[in-house]
Amino acid sequence: MVHMKNRMVGLVLALLAPALLLASDLPKPELPVGTRVSVTLISTLSSSADHAGDTFTAQVQDPIFGQGMEIVPAGSTLRGHVTFVKPPGRVKGKAEMRLLADAIVMKDGHEYTFSGQLTDDPGSSVKVNGSEGTIEGKGKSKTQAAKESGIGAAAGAGVGGLSAGGTGALYGAGIGAVAGLIHTLAKHHKDVLLQPGTELTFVLTSPGKIATAGQAKGTPVPFVCQSCE
Repeated sequence: MVHMKNRMVGLVLALLAPALLLASDLPKPELPVGTRVSVTLISTLSSSADHAGDTFTAQVQDPIFGQGMEIVPAGSTLRGHVTFVKPPGRVKGKAEMRLLADAIVMKDGHEYTFSGQLTDDPGSSVKVNGSEGTIEGKGKSKTQAAKESGIGAAAGAGVGGLSAGGTGALYGAGIGAVAGLIHTLAKHHKDVLLQPGTELTFVLTSPGKIATAGQAKGTPVPFVCQSCE
């Protein structure tokens, strides 16, 4: 009886083998334009250290489905690069950075290549502005800057008044104004800083097409046999 069951199982597998082989050879579906990819950053990105062309990696958080099946599992790696960096201005202007997603590499070695633009997401800690997906550094308003300069000038005037009377107060006011300006410039403009774990969302602007491990753009990892003589 056991022998008969084994023969039946073998027969079923033999009949299914061509279908399974055919299914494995079928091309994976493309990722359509508009597909959203939620990731958490692996790299550290900063407008003070990174430049256009620098690369970054992130981990895909949610699986992507297509044609009724999972085609990109969670935990896959997203690759991208920096397209634009503007440091904060010394007097005005915020730091800016733009990122572009290039590919998703899955654990089985297959890779989807595409162009993906960073987009704003209510659940993300990063605020993205404009149609080009620009990340801006945090800055202060002109009112805040003027207020801080005034506070610095008043403090300098007080110190000058204590040390040298009325004339000292005027001199101290000048020192205080300079100190307030330096303080404002130091705090008013901040760089864009994206740390590992930062949540980002990209939207595909071109279809994601599958490539095999041999066609992938990344550097292949050679197989080393530890037991071979």
